[in-house]
Amino acid sequence: MRLSPLPLVVLCLFMGFTFWVMAGAEQSLLAFGAQLMSSPDTAQVVIDLYILAVLACIWMYQDAKRRGKGLGYLIPFFVLTAVFVSAGPLLYLVLRDGPETETGRL
Repeated sequence: MRLSPLPLVVLCLFMGFTFWVMAGAEQSLLAFGAQLMSSPDTAQVVIDLYILAVLACIWMYQDAKRRGKGLGYLIPFFVLTAVFVSAGPLLYLVLRDGPETETGRL
């Protein structure tokens, strides 16, 4: 399996920063999320991110289906997306095999 370098670098930097921030946080991830949803301006950003996350999950599902992967393969990516939004699609891109050979699509 060939790993994609750019998504791998972005994933490592993002998750490293995430874990660093979480290690120094004074509240849990759930408490932080609840605080963000308590104000309309920050709730709008969270809702926007999760709309994008759903769109990314739809793309991952369609791409995996074209590549012959089942829903069981995607569940870890969906869970990671639900918790850390961009980490799931980034990991999917890292582990995704190269371009489709049959149709030439990316």
